[in-house]
Amino acid sequence: MTTLTAPAPRLRLGRFRDLTLVPVIVLLLIVGAFLDPIFLTTGNLTNVLQQQASISLLVLAEAMILISGKFDLSLESTVGMAPALAVMLVIPATAGGFGLGLPGMLVIPLCLLVGAAIGAVNGFLIIKFQLSAFIVTLAMQIIVHGLQLGPTEGKTLFELPESMLYLGSATWLGLPASVWIAGVLFVAGMVGLGYFRVGRSLYAIGGNSDAARAAGIRVDRVLWGVFILGGMLAALAGVLETGRLGAVGSGQGVGWIFMVFAAAVIGGVSMDGGKGTILGALTGVLVIGLVQNILTLKGVSGFWQPVVYGFIILVALMISRVAGGKAQD
Repeated sequence: MTTLTAPAPRLRLGRFRDLTLVPVIVLLLIVGAFLDPIFLTTGNLTNVLQQQASISLLVLAEAMILISGKFDLSLESTVGMAPALAVMLVIPATAGGFGLGLPGMLVIPLCLLVGAAIGAVNGFLIIKFQLSAFIVTLAMQIIVHGLQLGPTEGKTLFELPESMLYLGSATWLGLPASVWIAGVLFVAGMVGLGYFRVGRSLYAIGGNSDAARAAGIRVDRVLWGVFILGGMLAALAGVLETGRLGAVGSGQGVGWIFMVFAAAVIGGVSMDGGKGTILGALTGVLVIGLVQNILTLKGVSGFWQPVVYGFIILVALMISRVAGGKAQD
């Protein structure tokens, strides 16, 4: 009598895709420590985390939107416009506001509401009119930034309510509050996408929206929700960045979207939808932050930084894909 035995399970490197950037992070830590003794100090690493807290929220938002099979290029403009508009609704006209005199305690809820509204408009145009997410959000990126430049006339807003400054400047248990906030939201994202039905729906929609709809998933509602959530996360990123800098500049958030996509993609999030994890995106954020910090500490000229920066991102991407077991088109 022949006994059939199940084949021994094979190790699938793809299961470790979330951790494929860990060797890159370790390498950057070693290189940074070798190049500058300040690099591994607690103060410097804390500074790296604080600087990346704001952009990490955009990466979190973009990762969820990409997993659902869509894009949102307007997130970077929301980072500047949402806090600027919220502040102008609160501060007096003499400080550059609209003179409405709304209570300062409303500034953060107003900011989040503006972000949600931008996301809702994006979702409406993309879902109801079946327009290209790339084109819609590109147009919204321009419009939203213009809605900041118009009322402020390109000026920086300095006289801000204390409530707007607190989250980006406070320290909780020895770490900046912004780092705690970003960490909690990333954990929530991991749990939501990994264990809740709505999170798993994003993967189903990104993989095949027609099949997801046939399976009973309310595709339009889920997509609309992820765009609104993305807008709110971008607005919160604007709050953290405003608190860190102590002002709302006309260029706040400008150019961030390229780094956001870089962090998400090298972290394993597919541009085609349906693949990637929040933990992977987080490792991408850490790689971006460490590279930036090393270049700054070594005094690399701003004219050369894009070259070095892009090269390291490409190397990290190749290592990530090789370690992940399958290259992405």
